[in-house]
Amino acid sequence: MTTCAQAPAARDRPPGSLAFDGTSGWRAPGAAAQTRILTARFVKSLLLDRRLLLIGLIEPLMMLTAFGQVFSGIVHAPGFPAGVRYVDFLLPALFLTTALQSGLQAGMGLVDDAREGMSARLRTMPVWPGSILVARSLAGLARVVLRLLFLLTLAFCVFGYRPAGGPSGMLAAVVLALVIGWSLGWVFIALACWVDNAETLHAVAGVVMFPLMFASSAFVPVDGLPSWLGWIARLNPITYGVDAARDLTLTGTAAMGALVAIPTALTIAALALPVAVKGLGRQG
Repeated sequence: MTTCAQAPAARDRPPGSLAFDGTSGWRAPGAAAQTRILTARFVKSLLLDRRLLLIGLIEPLMMLTAFGQVFSGIVHAPGFPAGVRYVDFLLPALFLTTALQSGLQAGMGLVDDAREGMSARLRTMPVWPGSILVARSLAGLARVVLRLLFLLTLAFCVFGYRPAGGPSGMLAAVVLALVIGWSLGWVFIALACWVDNAETLHAVAGVVMFPLMFASSAFVPVDGLPSWLGWIARLNPITYGVDAARDLTLTGTAAMGALVAIPTALTIAALALPVAVKGLGRQG
């Protein structure tokens, strides 16, 4: 006679165990372990997608080349920092705008997960939704680090980039850009959890990204913008992040902009996280 093991009643199950019969002996890992495992999985899938990886590496190089040529004449305009090449002015901005896209890439990954049924499978497990979102954001951040390494290598080799603030200032600027870009990127992650459609997400992201990038000090000094656009730029957290990264690469010291940009970006991330978790939880 065959004897089948019976799952214990719900009240007898240990905390964190699966909530359905047949898996009662399996205990769920903690949120940190869930995040680590999911991040490794997302990074691995990212590295295996060579076409997406190649496009992601080329994009910042195209921006450096295109903007470097289009706006190079602005170095002679009033208000532009004296003795600074445009590539030295532009690169810190590209650090931040590239890092900002980590959230968009994470959002696109979440949309793909929903379409392919990955999100539905994860919801059958005792996985904290925040672990999925944080893992996606960290995987997007890892991709940005690769892109920035590629961008800096080409800037050094092709454009003769030598930051006046030294390697320490440049490294600090990159870290600052990653923190601010990753934090602000949570807006796109929250959007992805509610939009559920890649085309719509791209359209909405374009509407959000365009003013963040161009109504700021990323490509021209704020004093060189039209007065109405200058007022918008002064309210834009990207302006303070770019200015702080630029100060680090040019002088090796951080200005007051960092004290505005970092708390603002972290606050936005803290507000976006519960919105994203709620949006992920409502997906059918």
